[in-house]
Amino acid sequence: MKKSKPRVEEPMSTVIRAPDGAPDFLVHNEGDHVAVSVQDVAPGRRRVVHMDSDRELELEVSEAIPLGHKVALEDMAAAGEVIEYKVRVGLTKKAIRKGELVHVHNMRSARWQNSA
Repeated sequence: MKKSKPRVEEPMSTVIRAPDGAPDFLVHNEGDHVAVSVQDVAPGRRRVVHMDSDRELELEVSEAIPLGHKVALEDMAAAGEVIEYKVRVGLTKKAIRKGELVHVHNMRSARWQNSA
């Protein structure tokens, strides 16, 4: 049987930007722990808008967040819940700091919480 080549992650060559005036992140509901990027976001002070209340805030983002990925809106402890859409969508694998990327390296799905 022929071995497949390992997948190599290529760096993003094209930056995806939303139209001028658009926020960097959207939060589905007040009380959610994460927001979703609406464009590729570089580290720095960024604009966040809550979809249910139109409340805006600024967030200091500590690392690049690709389009469609989550950012932590607050510090989250290891083995803590991740709330999005007002429901528990995940559990942290380790502590996550406000402004960090929230993804498979530091969170797992709540649906599969008993898996390794």
